[in-house]
Amino acid sequence: MGHGVMLVGVGTTGKFVLLSAIWGSSFALIKLAVDAGVPPVQVALLRCLFGALALWLICLAQRAEIPRDARTWGHAAVVAVLLNAVPFTLVAFGESKVDSVLAGALNATTPLATLAFALLVAPGERVTWTRLAGLLLGFAGVLVLLGAWRGLEGDVLVGGLACVAATSCYGAGFAYTRRFLTGGPHRASALSAAQITCATLQLLVAAPLLSDSLVWPGATAVLALVVLGAVGTGYAYVLNFDLIREAGPTVASTVTYVTPLWSTALGALLLAEPVGWNTVAGGAVVIGGILLSRRPVRARSEVDAGVAR
Repeated sequence: MGHGVMLVGVGTTGKFVLLSAIWGSSFALIKLAVDAGVPPVQVALLRCLFGALALWLICLAQRAEIPRDARTWGHAAVVAVLLNAVPFTLVAFGESKVDSVLAGALNATTPLATLAFALLVAPGERVTWTRLAGLLLGFAGVLVLLGAWRGLEGDVLVGGLACVAATSCYGAGFAYTRRFLTGGPHRASALSAAQITCATLQLLVAAPLLSDSLVWPGATAVLALVVLGAVGTGYAYVLNFDLIREAGPTVASTVTYVTPLWSTALGALLLAEPVGWNTVAGGAVVIGGILLSRRPVRARSEVDAGVAR
């Protein structure tokens, strides 16, 4: 069908790892922007703007047909709210209160929200005891990453709640995308372009309402936002569509179990954020959760692939 993402010979697992690395680096890039004084809603807007530009270039290179029907654009607009406009703003706001390591760790709760929403809007999505155990183990790993026994208060509580609210949006967005947007004939790049374009327009309306004043970012912030948008929001969403199509929304969303490992490493290396013993222990538990949650789906995907051939 030509849904590929211009990665020759790279299977579902390779896309999974690449997407986790891209999204894991996003938290450090967001932190650079908000620490430079860019308002959260402007971070979200510029992220989507640069992402949309990158996606339209990808579509031109692929000669991908852009959706023309109102139904597809309507679903793209809903997905844009759930996966982009609202959560991007919430995460940027959260990172104005907490460091990128904590924000990345909290993002790993996305599969739990996705599982709940998938049961509501994706009837074909199966939930097995093995997958559920994997998701719960992964969540336990996140709690270890957070050092939950120390408690949360003040800015940590406000910022943490904003990040958790964003993961709820992601959960709904993953499930809605699988149910209403990925089943048609359009390439992942074309659907992603429609989605991120809708998000950009939504944020253009929201930005003046949610921020007293917009700022002109400095060179470091601009570079961070360009990479965040073009790679982390543009190219990454093509990968994301492919994963949802190939493995289902619950498995695709478990990429967020790996992003804390990347966000922790980059936060420590680039931003000198502290990393405790619980980061290593929690990361090991998270990986165990991923392996458990993916086992039954991998078998199903192989069967589906065989039927397709």
